[in-house]
Amino acid sequence: MSKIKIEKATTRRLKELKVETWSPWECDPSEFDWQYPDEEIAYVKKGKVLVTTEDGEEVEVKAGDIVTFPKGLKCRWKVIERIEKVYTGG
Repeated sequence: MSKIKIEKATTRRLKELKVETWSPWECDPSEFDWQYPDEEIAYVKKGKVLVTTEDGEEVEVKAGDIVTFPKGLKCRWKVIERIEKVYTGG
């Protein structure tokens, strides 16, 4: 079972989560290590990224996804297409 949870965004779900109040973040194609000190929920507006966890699990996250990263997750981000997201927590 994946540590990273992905769901397809629907208008209803985006309203429930109040994503319009979340913080924006953008990144050009690049690779970097990241750790989540707290749970983060993000809505990807544009782009695509490959997230690889410490134990080797690879998860593709792309435009239209709502993704939940668990507290304490250590991973490597490979931004394939410029990413634009909004997020809460983390």
